[in-house]
Amino acid sequence: MIYPEILVLRHGETEWNREGRFQGGFDSPLTENGRAQAVAMGELLRSCGVSAETHDFWTSPQGRAKETARLALAPIGATARHEPLLSEIGMGEWCGLSRAEIAEKWPGPADETYIEMYARAPGGEPFDRLWERVGALLQQVKRPTVIVTHGFTSRFLRTRAMGLGLDDLDRLPGGQGVIFRIRNGEHEKLTE
Repeated sequence: MIYPEILVLRHGETEWNREGRFQGGFDSPLTENGRAQAVAMGELLRSCGVSAETHDFWTSPQGRAKETARLALAPIGATARHEPLLSEIGMGEWCGLSRAEIAEKWPGPADETYIEMYARAPGGEPFDRLWERVGALLQQVKRPTVIVTHGFTSRFLRTRAMGLGLDDLDRLPGGQGVIFRIRNGEHEKLTE
């Protein structure tokens, strides 16, 4: 299926991002850099012709995404609807822990990818459940839409919107403080 234009923003850098801690359902505030990233994404949206009249706007209800949405959408006079389907993947017992703390208590194989690591979080949200969440969200996209969400949720959302499968999660780029556009069946990373 080809969707209307979807612009996906990952929230700006948080204190825990900077410290290398897994947030999942927990939250930490945006850093000064994270706030600057949000403002820059808003300017980029404006330069792409996005306005309150041309697009719908949805955000994860988690604080870091809501604050990013507030800062990014202010230049275009838009506000975002809070959408629980856009919450970050649940990390179970790993919420709030650093990679070093996780490696000490739950060591994984030396050649483990970050996607494989997320999949084994004790008490974490199963990948198929997040896949279904983003699928339910995509069914609601009826016109051009700006979505503010989280790293893993963004990856699942963009992968599914491109018609790819769970085995393709590592095919699309990541990043923080960037906008990804899906338009006419094409995926691109927007930068200033």
